[in-house]
Amino acid sequence: MRRYVIAGNWKMNMTPAKAQALINEMKPLVAGKDNCDIVLCVPAIDIPAAIEAAKGSNIKIGAENVHFKASGAYTGEISAEMLVEAGVEYVVIGHSERRQYFGETDQTVNLRTLAALNAGLKAIVCVGETLEQRELGYTETLLKFQTKMALTNVTAEQMKNVIIAYEPVWAIGTGVTATADQADEGNGYVRAAVAEMFGADIAAQTTVQYGGSMNDKNAAELLSKENVDGGLIGGASLKSAAFSAIVDAAQ
Repeated sequence: MRRYVIAGNWKMNMTPAKAQALINEMKPLVAGKDNCDIVLCVPAIDIPAAIEAAKGSNIKIGAENVHFKASGAYTGEISAEMLVEAGVEYVVIGHSERRQYFGETDQTVNLRTLAALNAGLKAIVCVGETLEQRELGYTETLLKFQTKMALTNVTAEQMKNVIIAYEPVWAIGTGVTATADQADEGNGYVRAAVAEMFGADIAAQTTVQYGGSMNDKNAAELLSKENVDGGLIGGASLKSAAFSAIVDAAQ
């Protein structure tokens, strides 16, 4: 039985004080909502404040990136061990903005995924096509390729800690959302790639989120689709009422 995972990705927003205030607003709104896992992936500097604010609640805290080396001369980066010791449980890997602005590649996504899984973190691995790639008819090919690249050398046992987020690049921060059928189709391609690598049973158990301008208005329709097992939420995760409404839709 797949579990819905509703994960907020705050991106570069919220100071530690604002993070605490927002989580304190959210806690009573999502309390007792146990049909899904609720995660907030926050900027690194917010992690201690977010973990403290979320204590005793059903909100889990995640990070937005992780480096693939355990330590070394990688100024500005954060290792999986550091995240684990800080109390983080989840980490977003390969978000389209990391790929677009910071040189993330399919190879580094794979290395970061392995580092996270080997440290015991749950990896939210992002894949998605650009508008040009979609218009050229490459959506299925690209999603399967990115998924398989990201999961290279991941074991069947480790797949229990893998969540894959299909986030069409053309729908990230644009206000444009894939239709529910497009989201279901894209997630289906991802699940098919997992089946080709690990078999139908593991594919059926793998949580595949949709990420791409999911909000309180469209969440119910998106989440009703067979292959949509939750959402990786951007802007709506910065508003307690909107985020809690998405959690309600997952119920």
